[in-house]
Amino acid sequence: MTGAVIAVSRSATHTMGMSNQDIIRLVAGLGVEADAHQGATVKHRSRVARDPSQPNLRQVHLIHAELHDELASAGLLLHQAKWARTSPHTGSICWRPTGARLHLGESAVVVVTGLRNPCTQLDGIHPGLMGAVLDRDADGNIVRKAGIMAVVLAGGEVAPGDAIRVELPQGPHRALAPV
Repeated sequence: MTGAVIAVSRSATHTMGMSNQDIIRLVAGLGVEADAHQGATVKHRSRVARDPSQPNLRQVHLIHAELHDELASAGLLLHQAKWARTSPHTGSICWRPTGARLHLGESAVVVVTGLRNPCTQLDGIHPGLMGAVLDRDADGNIVRKAGIMAVVLAGGEVAPGDAIRVELPQGPHRALAPV
């Protein structure tokens, strides 16, 4: 399975607004260089308040390009960098399950840790965004569509146009859960 990076973003401060970059550098075990969420332990403010010693399973946020298309068709026209922290925006690619390794560009490798659990701050970017990234399946279970989270296994530079290669873990596979 392969895909491509569409855009990369980061922010040095805890803000919902990002800026697209020409390139980002991933640092093994830490995340995106010069990003507010870079670190081995949690950096998300609500998680730090609960337990600052938790491992940072949200070093990199990846969003599939189809989500932007879906949101646009619902009238939510968002700039890719507006709501995606430390995010390679990817073309169509199946990156599940937990533990899948994504090879980004020439040398970077991230390991999928789980689903992004969207929060109400998304409605500050665009009213209705939080609801637009949540759905229910046929059994009534919540479906989170706000992308996946990963940790950096091997560092390297990532830029728009870089290839993504998926390496699935040995089975049995574990379904993604919110992290």
